[in-house]
Amino acid sequence: MQHEFDLRLGALKAAYTSGSLTPRQLILALREQAAALNPEFHLFIHLLSLAELEPYLAALDGKSTAELPLFGVPFAIKDNIDLAGVPTTAACPAFAYVPETSATLVAQLIALGAVPMGKTNLDQFATGLNGTRSPYGECRNSLHPAYPSGGSSAGSALAVALGVASFALGTDTAGSGRVPAALNNLVGLKATKGLISTAGVVPACRTLDCVTYFTATAAEASQLLALTARLDARDEYSRANPLWNDASAFGKPRAGFRFGVPTQLEFLGCAESPALFARTIEQLKALGGEAVEIDFAPFLEAARLLYEGPWVAERYSVASALIEQQPDAVLPVIKAVLEKAPSVSGVDTFRAQYRLQALKATCDRILAEVDCVLTPAYPRPVTLDELHAEPVKRNSDLGYYTNFMNMLDYAAVAVPAGFMQNGLPWGVTLFGRAFTDQYLLGLADGLQRQHGLPLSGERSLNAQVPATVARNDRARVVVCGAHLDGLPLNWQLRQRGGRLLQATQSSPDYRLYALAGGPVQRPGMVRVAEGGVAIAVEVWELPSAELGSFLTGIPAPLGLGKVQLADGSWETGFICEPYGLAGAVDISHFGGWKAYLQNQA
Repeated sequence: MQHEFDLRLGALKAAYTSGSLTPRQLILALREQAAALNPEFHLFIHLLSLAELEPYLAALDGKSTAELPLFGVPFAIKDNIDLAGVPTTAACPAFAYVPETSATLVAQLIALGAVPMGKTNLDQFATGLNGTRSPYGECRNSLHPAYPSGGSSAGSALAVALGVASFALGTDTAGSGRVPAALNNLVGLKATKGLISTAGVVPACRTLDCVTYFTATAAEASQLLALTARLDARDEYSRANPLWNDASAFGKPRAGFRFGVPTQLEFLGCAESPALFARTIEQLKALGGEAVEIDFAPFLEAARLLYEGPWVAERYSVASALIEQQPDAVLPVIKAVLEKAPSVSGVDTFRAQYRLQALKATCDRILAEVDCVLTPAYPRPVTLDELHAEPVKRNSDLGYYTNFMNMLDYAAVAVPAGFMQNGLPWGVTLFGRAFTDQYLLGLADGLQRQHGLPLSGERSLNAQVPATVARNDRARVVVCGAHLDGLPLNWQLRQRGGRLLQATQSSPDYRLYALAGGPVQRPGMVRVAEGGVAIAVEVWELPSAELGSFLTGIPAPLGLGKVQLADGSWETGFICEPYGLAGAVDISHFGGWKAYLQNQA
């Protein structure tokens, strides 16, 4: 009989801490359940034996949740990611090898206390979005037998959805982590390229590949990302995580965030998806968001380049020797996808790169005006029968909203957003600029709380709402003087990509002074214990990377500190050192610098 465990990270920590459960009890029970599920769902290529599990369990003896953040947490590994001593097949038996060392990420997780359950099934060489392209068996959907699991990270999604792992590792080059997440009521985090190490991962497209997390909740994905986003000397494509994207950036959405909605929406005739998507837009609005229509055409053109352009040759480079020497070892559908690769020329490659760069410049300008973009995870789900009849076309349908993401270097999170009438999960994607991963996860968490859908794998959403506000790669600055819109120093904000968010007032705790000296004429705003008034201010937003140069250019006696606004919030803003008030004139009664200047004129 199957025992149902609450496998959320927090729930397991509580169970282990109280002594009501031990890692050994849990892992062995889950292994038994996974073995029972495998004949139907084909989720594992290699489920670790009791002997293979023992070293990981023994390593936890004498340790505790206080020492290891992931103490006794079961996880599954897509079988194109190395686990030392266990074959890596990439779903191609002729390609298989046994690695001596684990992938960097796998080693990180084990060192944190997590326990690997086994290697999961995938579309061969991670080429596919459906989960049917494997000699180890088709992976069907966790909730509806007529539909696929989605892929290529098919078995990884199923391991979490079916409740035999707390989280799972997949990869995502063109949507392989997001499509199966949406089809199985999961969160699928495709972090910024290079943020999670790909050392020890069989490449699909080396320049585009990302390792992904499958979790039941966005909060858990945030925890895992914070623990493992590290620069890796083993991975030449590894990138350092900026501090604005650390664990503290995860939080509840701030009212007023702007989310892009494509004007070119495609649902391929699906009767239910348009209404589900419209409902998600309203849910984001209820969180305080503002929907902004965006031109989606350049994103879609970039997506077409992935398979219609020279990047198919990059995929071919991984399996080319095997295809040429043992053509029957590779599935016919994979060979069909890669067949044009040998004819791709260097000229073709450079021309495509130039076009992609032009498209990225356009798309980046669009993203600069919003905090994120919302799309469906896919236009419509496709059935197993449809995939069997038209394997390439129907697979391509699933990638309509996913293929451009790594081409353009964006971060993305797939989030559950509803169920179709037949019970099949339906999802959306939130995507944004590189290194806004934790911000996107904060929005995803807010969306999960807003719609309150049941989670996969017998889990429930944690009732505790984040205490902090979600933070992205933009810093807020409160200005009260010459940097106000239309005034002489405003160019210093606009030159750095600044954008005016709102004109408002400070809390009624300040005095405003016209400082001596100049040009340029400047005010000083000083917080006082009594006799304060509200001062007219503006809140601007500029890229966090530009904040340092802005700060160092501020002349004494001014500086940046914390300013309280009329709504009670505290933001970074201009403050004045007390010594700077020598010779200054108190102009507080004007209520603001612009009003004072108008009076002077």
